Amino acid sequence: MEGKEPDKGCYASSRLEKCDWYDANTFHHAQFDDLGKLVALKEAAGKTVSVCLPSLNEAETIGEIVSTTRAELMEKAPLVDQLCVVDGGSGDGTREAAEAAGAEVLRQDEILPGMYEPQGKGDALWRSLYCLKGDIIIWMDSDIRNFHPRFVTGLVGPLLVRPDVRFVKGYYQRPIKSEHRLLPTGGGRVTELVARPLLSLFFPELTALIQPLSGEYGGHREILESIPFFSGYGVEIGMLMDIFTRYGMGVIGQVDLVERHHRNQPVPALGRMSFQIVQAVLIRLQELGRMDLRGGYSVEMTQVEYRDGQYLLEKKVLPVQERPPMAQVEEYRRRFDR
Repeated sequence: MEGKEPDKGCYASSRLEKCDWYDANTFHHAQFDDLGKLVALKEAAGKTVSVCLPSLNEAETIGEIVSTTRAELMEKAPLVDQLCVVDGGSGDGTREAAEAAGAEVLRQDEILPGMYEPQGKGDALWRSLYCLKGDIIIWMDSDIRNFHPRFVTGLVGPLLVRPDVRFVKGYYQRPIKSEHRLLPTGGGRVTELVARPLLSLFFPELTALIQPLSGEYGGHREILESIPFFSGYGVEIGMLMDIFTRYGMGVIGQVDLVERHHRNQPVPALGRMSFQIVQAVLIRLQELGRMDLRGGYSVEMTQVEYRDGQYLLEKKVLPVQERPPMAQVEEYRRRFDR
């Protein structure tokens, strides 16, 4: 289960084929199905675990995720110590459903009020660090339709079993609905069309991650509080770039969660996600001194919509902003005695 120690100098070059990271740091959720062992490891290490779901209009699915997590991983076995939902302003009853199922529910704009504009998923995750109490923090998307406790135990497991692994990403097959049928594969379109090409160009080591943009991941507080967060949909690729450049591949793990069903986004929404992911990579490359965009770039995206026999150009301003490492925020430092 523990795997062999990865070669710490292996990632000095981009010759990934000579590295053993994939074999050493790739896990399967079934390795961590024994809840009794996980709880014993957690208690022996003196660790606590917080699970957080960022949400926006997910009333259809969030109740089941919360109730299952609470019943199986808090009441039946005390693996999770805190279950929290950070909501971005839902209008469909998401907050009420989560609260009724037993979650602690917080509004994104009420956490650290007045500090930056509450702006999308990445900002919600950044703010959640201020509210989450655990030594280990797990984030999960709130639109999972086939939720199972493995989505939590699979992520917590490597962090307890392997002290050198400090951050874990989930991966899975992602069925996609097409012409009223559920096809077994085809999800993860933004990953394959945008994120993987960008990582291949600039961070080839990170291409060993099967689902670099997955919404199920977590890590130890001390590593998460030490990195900046991108707002919006730049957050996942930003975390990977920053953890890799600061700490190396050895601290990153990935775990097979088998399959994930969720609401597949339409192509225009995927375009907007991609726009923010590209921005995050450009921002980081500039900050690392690896790229110089002398003319800057636009944060306004133009999309084409065909309506009533006409092609319409729709423009949306979709900037990506950075939030500082939470460990540098005075309010956080006071709260956690940093």
